[in-house]
Amino acid sequence: MHAAIIIVLVVIIVPIFFVLMWLISGYNRLVALRNRFKNAFAQIDVQLKRRYDLIPNLVETAKGYIKHERGTLEAVIAARNAASAANVRAAASPGDASAMKELSGAETALAGTLGRLFAVAEAYPDLKANTTMMSLMEELTSTENKVAFARQAYNDSVMSYNTTRETFPTNLIAGPFNFGPAELFTIEKAEEKEAPKVSF
Repeated sequence: MHAAIIIVLVVIIVPIFFVLMWLISGYNRLVALRNRFKNAFAQIDVQLKRRYDLIPNLVETAKGYIKHERGTLEAVIAARNAASAANVRAAASPGDASAMKELSGAETALAGTLGRLFAVAEAYPDLKANTTMMSLMEELTSTENKVAFARQAYNDSVMSYNTTRETFPTNLIAGPFNFGPAELFTIEKAEEKEAPKVSF
């Protein structure tokens, strides 16, 4: 009689044990992948903040040379402020579709206004020759490259997370435990996929 009870318990308990282990393993994998893409966004955040800090210095340096281009300078600062605010919202919830789309749009607008500033700067030889301006431009270009690399790492992490949460059998865990999809950080316009190129 004891042998029959033991066999029944083993037949019931062993499958339950393996199902629990599978659930725990799948849940932990999703948590690890979600943390990985959040960390990857934190790297973007660092580079974007660095760039946002450089832009006012760039505008201040240019202001002394291109006084009649006040509208361009104000547009750059407004776009910088909008992008910075969008970045704060995205950093609070990396992967959130609306926050990432807002950040993408704000970054596209900022790149456009910076492009206009660089085009205006080309017309002022004294500004082009200014060592502070050249140094800031070099730092900005370097930061743009770091943003691009960080964005690629983030998108790779998001892709791994989304693929795992959508594939069977992990998708059985993702829904009930609220592992929603994460949004990629993409650039909206083809011309904005590269850092602005300026030659001084």
